[in-house]
Amino acid sequence: QLYLGESGGGLVQPGGSLRLSCAASGRTFNMYHMGWFRRGPGLEREFVAAITWNGDNTAVADSVKGRFTISRDNASETVYQQMNSLEFEGAAVYYCAADWAGDGTSWYPHDGGQYDYWGQGTQVTVSS
Repeated sequence: QLYLGESGGGLVQPGGSLRLSCAASGRTFNMYHMGWFRRGPGLEREFVAAITWNGDNTAVADSVKGRFTISRDNASETVYQQMNSLEFEGAAVYYCAADWAGDGTSWYPHDGGQYDYWGQGTQVTVSS
């Protein structure tokens, strides 16, 4: 079992920034690709960003490209998402997720079904 705990959510004004963190424990963190997803009010869960197990590759949704950045620190078993220029559409519960990389299969970061573990989420509210 890999346990994931998100933090860093909160209230931000449009145009503001937040940094989300996701701390992992329980299994070997650096054997997992990591992703961020979000679910806005009344909306389906959507992919936001992902990073490979070694940090060499990232994927970012077009809707947040240039504003959101994903990174990871395997030593501290944490993945981050820096969110800049937040818009009203960015209000959502943000979830981190882990996709086992040890099986050597292709990486499909956008596919939530590929992920094995999920956190409980952290709320981001964008309001003026």
